[in-house]
Formats: sequence, C-alpha cells, structure tokens
Amino acid sequence: MNIEINDIIEIVKQASLIMRKNNFNISHKEGYSNIVTDCDIEVQKFLCAELMKLCPDCGFLCEEEDMQNPQQKEYIWIIDPIDGTANFARGIPECCISVALKHKGEIAMGVVYNPYKEELYHAVKGQGSYMNGKKLSVSDRVFEDGMLCTAMSLYNKQYAKICSDIIYEVYNSCNDIRRFGACAVELCYLAAGTCDLYFEYRIQPWDYSAAYLILKEAGGILTGMNGSKLNFDSPTMLIGANNRKNLERLIEIINRHIENVG
Repeated sequence: MNIEINDIIEIVKQASLIMRKNNFNISHKEGYSNIVTDCDIEVQKFLCAELMKLCPDCGFLCEEEDMQNPQQKEYIWIIDPIDGTANFARGIPECCISVALKHKGEIAMGVVYNPYKEELYHAVKGQGSYMNGKKLSVSDRVFEDGMLCTAMSLYNKQYAKICSDIIYEVYNSCNDIRRFGACAVELCYLAAGTCDLYFEYRIQPWDYSAAYLILKEAGGILTGMNGSKLNFDSPTMLIGANNRKNLERLIEIINRHIENVG
C-alpha cells in the first residue's frame, strides 16, 4: 500500500478548516462531562471520506457515531476528529485533530494538528518525528525536575480518588503537574521535551495512537498498565515518560495505588 504522510497531512489540514468555522452546536453523549459538537461529526466524516480514497480497503476506528469497522483489515485508520472537545467548545486552544494509520498491529504513521496554535506534529515509523518540520526529541530531565501531564478520569469519575492519590504522590516527587485536557496534545508536548511524564487512568485508542508514534520516534516511551505493550484497539491505562528510568519510577508509584484496572 503506497500511502504518503504528506497526503495525510494535507487531508488533516483541510479538515481543520471545519474546526475553525466557529459555528457549531453542542450535545451531550453521557452527561455533562462527555460532549460532542456537530464539528466533531463533520470533521470525522470528511476525514473518513478523504482517507478512504488513499486506502479503499482500510478499516476505521473512530470516536464519533460508532464508525468502527477495524476487524480483519490490514490497514486501519484510528481517528479522533477533535481531541479536547471540551476545550474546543469553550474556545480554549488546547485541542487537535489526531489521525493514525495502523498496519498489522503497529502504528505506521501519525499526524496531530492543533490549528489554533498552528502546530503540526507527524511521524512515520523509523523516520523520526517532527513539529512544523523541526525534528523532535524528548527532554533529558530527571524525575525530580519533570513535569507531569495528567487527568482525573473525566468519563469514569469513580476512579478520581485513585487518580488524585497517584497525582499527589508524583507531585511531591516531581517539579509540577499540568492538565491541558487533550491527550494527543499532551503526548506531543512530551515528544517535544516540553513536559516529561504522563499518566491517565483510562483512555481510548483514538486519543493516543497517533501521538504514541510521535512520542516513540522522539525517543520517549508510552505503555499500558505496569509497562505493558499497547494494542491500540481498546481502552487502557496510559503511562509515558522521556526515558526508561523515569517511566519505571512512575510505574512504581502507580502500582502502589492500583491493583488492577476496573
């Protein structure tokens, strides 16, 4: 299959024009915490239609409208039309379009684009990762100087106490914490060396798949619970760091508070 990263980038940039219309309606999927805008739906429909032209026999795993048909497909598009919808809906510019291409179980290409900050991150497996053409590399900060990006399990608030206990312990050992409200954005910040640690209790594959490759190609590490390999097809705990030593220390802290994922 001859799919070029520049073709994906161009489609994502075109889709971002839909995000910037500033004219949308908001509805709730599962209470006030989980919202969707008609922009999310429109962006996803555009992406699916255009990406299908690049790969007519691809499967899709997307966030909105149950666009999920990845079974027995060699190539699968994993799409979050707007990661950080709550930010987007409130005019907070920490949001992005995230598109990954999975091939035989591995992420082969990833594009994350924040049109409001004009930051376009991309990676091709084995070829490094870039932001606006500049090669990315994770930081070399030690844990004590590290900054943690995290969240409080917004869609599963029964885990909030566990998350807060973990965050509190990490906070007392690292430099500081940040909560930007968009997983793909935060993982790209980790890839760029802006932050250094990442933890989220339960996250969907469309939130992290593209940024996973961007982080990996920048020298970082992203795993599931207890350092397990990610499979990109189901909800998971997400643990990331700029290096193996910091990852292992973060896992030790998490494991003190969690026995298994509910």
